[in-house]
Amino acid sequence: MKSSPIVAVLAVVAALLLPSAPAAAHTSLRSSDPAENTRVTALPRVTLEFSESVRFPAVVLTGPDGERYENGKPRVDGRKVLQDVGPASALPSGAYTIAYRVVSRDGHPVEGEIPFTYAPVSSVRGAVPATPQPVQAAAAPTENAPGNTVAPAEDEQIPAWIWIVIFGIAGIGIGMAFSMRKKP
Repeated sequence: MKSSPIVAVLAVVAALLLPSAPAAAHTSLRSSDPAENTRVTALPRVTLEFSESVRFPAVVLTGPDGERYENGKPRVDGRKVLQDVGPASALPSGAYTIAYRVVSRDGHPVEGEIPFTYAPVSSVRGAVPATPQPVQAAAAPTENAPGNTVAPAEDEQIPAWIWIVIFGIAGIGIGMAFSMRKKP
């Protein structure tokens, strides 16, 4: 039984005309506490929230003197990575950088740096620690408070293996069309 090349061509055209989904993107950092380019008065821990769960976290908090100030190993809590910081009395004021590296569900490493400023309120003034205040441009809003928006979740993507199967079937169809054509 011979299959018509028209059937193969129609199968390929149908596969190409199917609604395409967005390309599967790697995990990305959604938010951090402290946020990028902010001034904080308290720093009990660093919190990094990603667009999906991650594995093998590494977090390094570097202070203005070049010293590292993380306390213990980072831990994963769902989409969040938490890193405790040393005692507040040991933290000098100044510019800090959070360097992170995690592995996404698809096995790709994701890394980056987040600069911020630590300026503790002196106990002499008796002030209550304030919430983080932006130094420059503020990071994108992450909470669904009035006036803020939340970016759509990236979990609604088509896995790469489905695309491999679709293009594999299309390739088989094209191969069949060439092999079943009439030879001169």
